[in-house]
Amino acid sequence: MNLDIFASLSFCGLPLLIIGGIMLLSGIKIIYEYQRAIVFTLGRFSGILNPGLNYVIPIIQSSRTVDMRIKTVDIPKQEVMTKDNVPVSVNAVVYFRIEDPKAAVLEIEDYTYAVSQYGQTALRDVIGNKELDFVLTERDQIADEIKMIVDKETSRWGVDITAIKIQDIELPADMKRAMARQAEAERERRATIIMAEGELKASENLSKAAERLASSKGALHLRTLQTVSDVSADQSNTIVILLPIEMLKAIEGFGAAAKKEGTKKE
Repeated sequence: MNLDIFASLSFCGLPLLIIGGIMLLSGIKIIYEYQRAIVFTLGRFSGILNPGLNYVIPIIQSSRTVDMRIKTVDIPKQEVMTKDNVPVSVNAVVYFRIEDPKAAVLEIEDYTYAVSQYGQTALRDVIGNKELDFVLTERDQIADEIKMIVDKETSRWGVDITAIKIQDIELPADMKRAMARQAEAERERRATIIMAEGELKASENLSKAAERLASSKGALHLRTLQTVSDVSADQSNTIVILLPIEMLKAIEGFGAAAKKEGTKKE
């Protein structure tokens, strides 16, 4: 009789021991270095588990793990009107991390979604108060202003905004064409200025060269002969020498005098 009672107790107690052992083992929690775990005892916050081997009492306690690494969230492309009434499409990316796991769990339901929404709002506010030229040239400053606004709002959730980067700024097609024409006109203006400066420099050098040639006796004639020699090296060139009208009159005068002298001798 006693043996039957012992056997029945053993038969019933063994499954209970197995179930109890499984429940005890289920309370073992391994927290990685990049994680923290929030512990709730009977629904109330009771502590934070650090990396390593931890134990949570089954049924009585529960835990929620929080990743402490830097996360990224994309701010979808936003259609924003700048201060000078130019519509632009802007998208950005937010880098953030959890610095207070307790606040990230207890103060807000979904901190990732909340960061994205605050980022969109701040992006619209900041760019809406800037002119187009500033938006195109000062991306870093705009990103810093957005970061300051979002970081201020999310700090009470235990979220630290590490950086915000403006990815793309898209302009309307007609604005792109206008900017292309403006850039082309600017390039032409610079080319004209450079050409004019070159001509001015060349004229100054020519003026100095002319003064030197004029001050040196016979230098101008030697330069003329050198130029004629350089040109005559190519057989396909035709050399035309222009003489001053005074020289031609002098030659005509010599011819007329010679002819008159010949007539007298006859």
